[in-house]
Amino acid sequence: MSYQDSSVYETEDPIKFAYWVPNVSGGLVVSKIEQRTSWDVDYNRKLAQIAENNGFDYALSQIRFTAGYGADNQHEPVIFSQALLEATERLKLIVALLPGPWNPAVAAKQIATLDHIYGGRVAVNVVSGWFRGEFKAIGEPWLDHDERYRRSEEFIRALKGIWTEDDFTFRGDFYRFTDYTLRPKPVSQPHPEIFQGGSSRAARDMAARVSDWYFTNGNTPEGHKAQIDDIREKSAANGHSVKIGVNAFIIARDTEEEARAVLQEIIDKANPEAVNGFASEVKNAGKASPEGEGNWAKSTFEDLVQYNDGFKTNLIGTPRQIAERIVHLKSIGVDLILSAFLHFQEEIEYFGKNVLPIVRELEQEHLSATL
Repeated sequence: MSYQDSSVYETEDPIKFAYWVPNVSGGLVVSKIEQRTSWDVDYNRKLAQIAENNGFDYALSQIRFTAGYGADNQHEPVIFSQALLEATERLKLIVALLPGPWNPAVAAKQIATLDHIYGGRVAVNVVSGWFRGEFKAIGEPWLDHDERYRRSEEFIRALKGIWTEDDFTFRGDFYRFTDYTLRPKPVSQPHPEIFQGGSSRAARDMAARVSDWYFTNGNTPEGHKAQIDDIREKSAANGHSVKIGVNAFIIARDTEEEARAVLQEIIDKANPEAVNGFASEVKNAGKASPEGEGNWAKSTFEDLVQYNDGFKTNLIGTPRQIAERIVHLKSIGVDLILSAFLHFQEEIEYFGKNVLPIVRELEQEHLSATL
């Protein structure tokens, strides 16, 4: 069976849902529209509880070191995630880590400790880095594009080795370990889940070798399918498997007209200086890849009003329209929707009550039809 045949991706597992933790100020759109979302810990504790009670499986905390593009304040993700784990019972926190500032030995110990305290509810998102100015500001070397991904791959291999082996020895270009034994090991088996993102050739190839999950920016179903086919084919050739998460900015309203009006208002009230500044940074990062493309290579001004091309995924409309598009994404190989919202607390609750039941109903209908 060809890996270009989406039927190879059919699964009985329900599609999973994650949300971006707003531990960074400015919300998830670069716009002056009102966002009833806050970066403070009290807001986020309540948000985590709402998400857990409305069908969300994961929350992804962000990593930023410097201000810019509306992100004037940033909480550190490992400590912030602990506050959300303390406030919940089932939600899993995906903690963003940036190789360079984090050494894999320190990261492995931090995550293993959290994993013990909170019963296996921690994962990591390894961020290779796209913002050169941020590295310069904190005195970290800025590597060439593919070198950043080589370092991230070594980082992931080191995490896995530390978490699963005693007397771990590793000789890489960036990290070296000699007979290192971490105790206690994480409770998650075989180890805490490892996520990564990126759309370049280097990012996709890394996912196909070492990552448990691959995050892709928002895209059309056709664009997502091309990436999924590519990664799944390469991972199979490596004897590896990887699950897929896609980014989406969700605008669910009672009518499609209401939802589209919200989208238009977000774009109309965009902050041009911030959007263009972000565009310049990310497009330069993409051009540095050998193929001259990256996550945001084909993004327009309107696309970049949402950091990760979330409008492109088109989960904008009525609950049924959104549910049908989510189930279609599942049919082409998507395992998880990484979601952002304008007003996080109230919109996650609306999603859980109005969209998610339709998704589960459509999944069951599809499963019954294939039996």
